[in-house]
This record gives sequence, C-alpha cells and structure tokens, in this order.
Amino acid sequence: MPPRKQFTYSQRPNHAARSAHARGEREFRTYDTSYIRPKQSKGPIIFAIVLALVVVGGLVWGATALFGGLMGGSSAELLASGEKASLTVAEGSGAQAIGKQLQEARLVPSATDFTKRVSELGADAKLKSGAYLFVGGTSVDDLIAQIIAGPVSAGGLTVPEGVTLAKTAELVAQATNGKVTAEAFTAAASDASVYAAEFPFLASAGTNSLEGFLFPKTYSVGDGTTAESLVKTMLAQFQKEIATLSWSYPESQGLSTYDAVKLASIVERESSGDEPVRAKVAAVFYNRLATQGEPSNGFLQSDATTAYEVGHDPSAEEVHAQTPYSTYANPGLPPTPICSPGLDCLQAVCAPDQEALGKYFFFFFDKDANYFFSETYEQHQKTFS
Repeated sequence: MPPRKQFTYSQRPNHAARSAHARGEREFRTYDTSYIRPKQSKGPIIFAIVLALVVVGGLVWGATALFGGLMGGSSAELLASGEKASLTVAEGSGAQAIGKQLQEARLVPSATDFTKRVSELGADAKLKSGAYLFVGGTSVDDLIAQIIAGPVSAGGLTVPEGVTLAKTAELVAQATNGKVTAEAFTAAASDASVYAAEFPFLASAGTNSLEGFLFPKTYSVGDGTTAESLVKTMLAQFQKEIATLSWSYPESQGLSTYDAVKLASIVERESSGDEPVRAKVAAVFYNRLATQGEPSNGFLQSDATTAYEVGHDPSAEEVHAQTPYSTYANPGLPPTPICSPGLDCLQAVCAPDQEALGKYFFFFFDKDANYFFSETYEQHQKTFS
C-alpha cells in the first residue's frame, strides 16, 4: 500500500477550513502574546558572530599565506652582496630544512627555490652537515655546491666543482679575509705557460689562463699564503688527481690534454649525478664533435659555453650569436675551459660510455634529474614534448 500523504493544516483542500484558519491567524496576531511565547536564547546569535569572525580571520590568513607564497615565501630583503652569514646544518637535515635555514639567513628568496633546485640536480643525498660561512649574493647553485663539498674548517678554502676562475678568485679573497685579493689571484692564474715547466700537463694550454686546472677541493690557507702558492697547490692537486687517468681515448680523437679539459668542463656544466651519466653525456659530445654531416656537423650545441661568456642563462638569440664561445655558431670546442671540472667529469671524457658512442646525439634531463638520450632529433622532440 502506498504511503499515506501527510498534509499540514493550511494545505487541506477545503475552502471553508482555509478561510477559518486565515481568519483565526489574523485575530491571533492582534493579541499581545509575548508573555506566552517561549524566550529566544541569545546563544545562536553569539555563535553566529563568533563563526563569522573565525571565517573572516581564516580568509585573511589564507590570503596572506597565498600572497606570501606567490612572493617567494619571504618579504625580507636578501643579504647584501659580500655580507657574511654563519649557518650550521644539523646532522640528517634534508633539503627542505636547509632551505628554510638559508631563507631565514636571507641567502635565498625562498626555501622552495632551494629545494626545487636541489631536486633538479639530484643532490638530495649529497648535502653535508656542519658549520658554514656563506656570503650574500651567492647563487643557489653555488650554495648547493658548497654544501655538497662540505663545511670548511677554520682557515680553509673550498673550491666547489664547476666554478669558474673568477668565482674561485672571490672565494680565495673571502677565505683569506682579503689578504689575497681576487685581483691578485686572477693575475697569478692568468698565464698557464708560467707554470708549464713544473706542471707538464699545461703545455698545450699555451698562454691561456688556468681556467679548468684549479682543481676543486678544500685547501688550507694561513698567514703565509700567497696567490702564487695557492695556484701551485691547486695545480699540484690536479696533477695528483689525474695520475690514474688514461688520456688515450681523447688523444685518439685528436684532443690534447687542454682540449680534454675543455670538454670535461662542458660535461661538468651540462650534467649532474653519478659517473655513468657523465660518461654517457661525454659520449654525446664526442659524437657531435666527430660528425661532419647531420645531425650535428661538428657543433657541440651547448648552452653552457655561452652562459660562461655572458654570465647568465643565455637566450636563444645569445646561444646562436656569432661569438667566440657559441658552440652553435662555431664547430668544435670553445677557446678555453668554462669551469673547473671534477674528477668524475675528467674520467668521463677519458672513458666515455662505449655503448653510447656513435649512437646518441641528444639528451635532456627532467626536474628530478632523470636523463633521457635519443639517437635522432625527432626522438628527442618526442621525449620531452
């Protein structure tokens, strides 16, 4: 049986009943019924007011948080260039915690910028704990490089992998408190031929600067340290590090030691991660150098060489401009190395991935530092599209 339909009094279909109901209601309204009506509690009103305040406060907080996030998470000005900041990274600290410390020290605009770049470089597991002395104006990449290299003991100089001669000179001035100026160090490292008799690996560098040969390492500095003594210490370290390397492969490709260091410096700036990845990237550049026809015509096509020349991430117009360091406009290697390569990049150039040689001409890496290699440009386009 279908459920019985429920009616209210006013919904009854009898016209007379509706009329009587309406008349009774009008009469009821003419009497003072306040004394028989139940008292209304003020609780709901108070609750509504409190709720409204909470909602408005939440909206204001959310807008502030959102605006702060869009502005990089910090409204404080960054530390002035050259101004120093001490920071201690606790044991077990991850990129997020370190990024927060750097932001609070006004070394980076936001912790997110730092953690994102650490992830892109695949450096999460390489960050080291300890006491650091950072300088305002240092790029995020250089901050990461310093933390990967580890803390510097008192009176120490750390030269991270992938830094230029100019940046090394700045680090020297900071480590010596200006006793060895950046200008003095740059002058001492301006002519490789001055040191070639003592360090034979410099013979093919001619009178070029020592860019590429100032080995990335931590060095002790003291009151008696001079620009020349530091240069010789770094060259001696380079000689020690390469002692076990075989240069037979680069020589078989017509490269001198100087040429091999140029290539290693490009591999340093164009790759990150472990040695197998570096070896594969080195193979790609060897393939491009050796090819006289398509797809590379002997052009390395590395943005990093132009970045070295212009001092920032280059535009498409800049990398294709007819300048000495454009490896899009000029075939072969650039005039000089573009940074100080680490041992793994030198090793990669001496022993490139054999399976990748003659096979891969293109590569790219994603935000998680995963590398993808392609044989043709069409495959390359599909890989990252």
